[in-house]
Amino acid sequence: MKPHRIIIDADPGVDDAAAILMALGSPEVDLLGLSIVAGNVPLEATVANACKIVALTGRGDVPVHAGAAGPLVRDQVYGKYAHIGAFNDSLVPAGDVVPSAENAVQFLVRSTRAAAAANDPITICAIGPLTNIALALIQHPDVARGIRRIVSMGGAFTALGHRTPWAEFNLLADPHAADIVYHSGVPIVMMPLDVTLQALFTEQHFVAFRRGGAAGQALCNLFTTFDRSDIARFGRPGGPIHDAMTIAWLIRPGLFKGCDTYVGVEVAGVTMGYTYADFHDKLGRAANATVITEVDETGFIGLLLDRIARHGDTENAEIAGGVKA
Repeated sequence: MKPHRIIIDADPGVDDAAAILMALGSPEVDLLGLSIVAGNVPLEATVANACKIVALTGRGDVPVHAGAAGPLVRDQVYGKYAHIGAFNDSLVPAGDVVPSAENAVQFLVRSTRAAAAANDPITICAIGPLTNIALALIQHPDVARGIRRIVSMGGAFTALGHRTPWAEFNLLADPHAADIVYHSGVPIVMMPLDVTLQALFTEQHFVAFRRGGAAGQALCNLFTTFDRSDIARFGRPGGPIHDAMTIAWLIRPGLFKGCDTYVGVEVAGVTMGYTYADFHDKLGRAANATVITEVDETGFIGLLLDRIARHGDTENAEIAGGVKA
C-alpha cells in the first residue's frame, strides 16, 4: 500500500511530540514536513520544540516551517502549559535541526499546488490552531484541490472543553480560522475531546516509551514531568494523548467509529470557540465533517507504543497491550 503523504500542522506541545514521533515511526506515513503555528506556547518555542523532536529521530530531511505567530482575529491565548515554553535540554536533548527559511503558509501552498498538479493530493494532520491552513486557503483558494483531507484534532461536544468550560483549546485559540477551514469544502475528519478522552495513558505506558531510544526517552520525560491525570473528570487514572489519534486514524482507521455531520464553530461572544455538531439533522445543512465518536482504547494505545518503540533498537517490537508490527 502506498504511504499516506502528509503534512503535520502543529503547535508542539507534548501531545504534538507524540504525534510527530508516531508519524516518523510509521512506514505507512510519508511525512513531507511540519507546518508550525503558535498555540500551546508562542511561535518561537513551538518551532524550537518541533526542531528538537525531529532531531531526536535523525530525520533532518523533514523540514520544519515557522508559520503564524497569532490568531486571525481574536486576542492571543496560550495552552495550559504555556509557562513551559521551549522544551529544556534535560527533557528533550538539543539537536542540529534548524527551521526552513520558507514560511509555513508558503510551504502549504507550494506543496498542495504541486500535489494537485500531480493529481496526488496530500493529507494535512492538523493538531494545533488552524491559522496556517486558513491563511493558505484564504490567500490561495486553489490549494484546496491539493488537499485530500484534513484530519483535525479539535472541538468538543458532550465532553465540553478543557481550556474553558465550553471550548477545546485548538478551536478556542483561533475559531475564525477553524470556521474558514471547516467551510472550505475540503474533507474534514474531526477528533474531538469526546473521543480523545476515551483512551487514557498511565505511568506504565509512559515508561514503555523508553523502548524507543532517545526519542522514546524524551517522550517519557515529557509525559512524566507534566501531570495529565484528572480522576474527577475521567473517573480513572491516566490521561489522554489527544493529537496522536490523527496519525492512528490514518494508519488503522478500523480502530475508530464516526459519522458524517455538519459542524459549526462559534466565533464571537462568551462561547467563542464552542463547536456544535448536528448529529440529528436539525439544521438541514450538508455534512462538512466526519466526526469520530469512538476509539478502541487498547488498540490505539498499543499502536502508539509500537510506533514509538520503532525509534529504538527493539526489532519487530511487541509491547504489552500492543499491536505487533
